Amino acid sequence: MPKLAPSEKHLRSAIRRSLRAQGFRILDNRISFRQRHDKRSIRKRHEHAVEKKILLAGGTLARNEPKLLAYIASGNEVDPDRIKPRLHQVEPDTIESRLFRYACLHWSIPISEGYGRRLRFLIFDESNGKLIGLFALGDPVYSIKARDEWIGWDSTTKAERLYHVMDAYVLGAVPPYSRLLAGKLVALATVCSEVRKVFADRYANRKTLISGKKREPHLALVTTTSALGRSSLYNRVKYEKRLVFQSVGFTGGWGEFHFSDGVYEDLSEFAKKHCVPSEKKQKWGNGFRNRRELVQKVLFKLGFPKAMLNHGIQRELFVAPLAVNTREFLCGENDRLRYRRLSFAKAVEFWRTRWLLPRAGRIDSFRNFDREEWRLWQTRKRL
Repeated sequence: MPKLAPSEKHLRSAIRRSLRAQGFRILDNRISFRQRHDKRSIRKRHEHAVEKKILLAGGTLARNEPKLLAYIASGNEVDPDRIKPRLHQVEPDTIESRLFRYACLHWSIPISEGYGRRLRFLIFDESNGKLIGLFALGDPVYSIKARDEWIGWDSTTKAERLYHVMDAYVLGAVPPYSRLLAGKLVALATVCSEVRKVFADRYANRKTLISGKKREPHLALVTTTSALGRSSLYNRVKYEKRLVFQSVGFTGGWGEFHFSDGVYEDLSEFAKKHCVPSEKKQKWGNGFRNRRELVQKVLFKLGFPKAMLNHGIQRELFVAPLAVNTREFLCGENDRLRYRRLSFAKAVEFWRTRWLLPRAGRIDSFRNFDREEWRLWQTRKRL
């Protein structure tokens, strides 16, 4: 029997209860958070959405947890002198795709599935077969003021050239490698030549969904946002003397994560019955183009203002140009990119000498990590 769509009255009450449970204050249908905007408070604000994601994922991943957990190293299995990173592209319906999802559930903020085009990668340590880190590239949000101003876009050129931009919506290392600054390696990997080639091969000779045009896939720019306000990772990632990620400002604090705390399913059922997707995006299919559009349509139907989508968490925005003339190319002034060449092997060697070995010489706390700390569903073994 299909689930019945909730009534408007029930859904309004459910939304208010959910927001208050997450720590938001509601006044005149506008929301604000009762705590400070430090990183601890931001993590706290995301707890409900993360717990909901773990609960929903349990149906498919919980039974595979022992096999997935085996890819996570305990500290005594890692020898910094022998670490040998390997880049692996993730394909759908594989053990690697399940491992990717499993790792994302351990992030302190809820990870989206990305939009449109998506490429996922894992980095393994060949010395022991364990996971070092992961990243994923997806279609970027269409309008981001700080990014668009940095590039120098007008609306016409952006519509034509946004195709050559991807957003790193997942990026990070897993313990114990994260304690050896492996996040720096993962960040460098997003701009390496191998990833650019995967992008070119994957989308060569394909027509875009909306315009129906064939475009040569040249990855010119990778963007990313910090998870917890101001970043302490990206703003220090350099290759030789070049800053790989450049800070260009902050997002406006808009999003829909705060509607993931058990209420999104009700929003979805309500939208199916009472809301119509944007007509201008019909070629995406019959449904809503993303979660944000669905939430926005439902809020409007319920009489809530659009401002309810502003959760107030402003994230630092970074751009990583892959060529010396990225901006000129994206603005239509150049038709050919002059790429900076960085192979994954060179990125690994640079990370090893610049971050890994000096860090391993100063601290040994990574050795204290036990993979059992990562269990999500099954009872931890007694030590």
